[in-house]
Amino acid sequence: MTDVTEGAPPPPRTRGVIALLEANCTVCMICARECPDWCIHIDSHTETVQQEGAARPRQQNVLDRFAIDYGQCLYCGICVEVCPFDALHWAPEHDYPGTGEHAVAELVHERSELGKWVTQVPPPPPLDAAAEAAPEAAATRPGRGAPGTGTRPGALSGRTRRPGG
Repeated sequence: MTDVTEGAPPPPRTRGVIALLEANCTVCMICARECPDWCIHIDSHTETVQQEGAARPRQQNVLDRFAIDYGQCLYCGICVEVCPFDALHWAPEHDYPGTGEHAVAELVHERSELGKWVTQVPPPPPLDAAAEAAPEAAATRPGRGAPGTGTRPGALSGRTRRPGG
């Protein structure tokens, strides 16, 4: 066990707060369903979108609200791990909410605040010296459906197992 001196920055990849990369969120609700203390609150609606070259319009989920109540959050990281689209990340911010004059109101962070922390998310280290750089290491983040957003180990894409089989 190492001592952490006061005032020293936390180690890289330290769990701080949860950051939301809103462009990758498909409103699948997996994070909210898997959260053991139900601290994630998501509201959405569907819109009809006509894509160029498509035969008919498609329904698309649109995120209206994504909030985390840090008064309930256990900082377990299950939501970060189960997100198949890499929309949730650990940010090293340690200025925890709930310590100011309006402490209770500060405990719930909406998507605008969660989105600010994405810039602080450090890229994961490479698996080995010959590994390709992580998509997070790029200057711009990949958007929804871009290569590298759903191909991490454990992601839902690529699974072919069917119920009962």
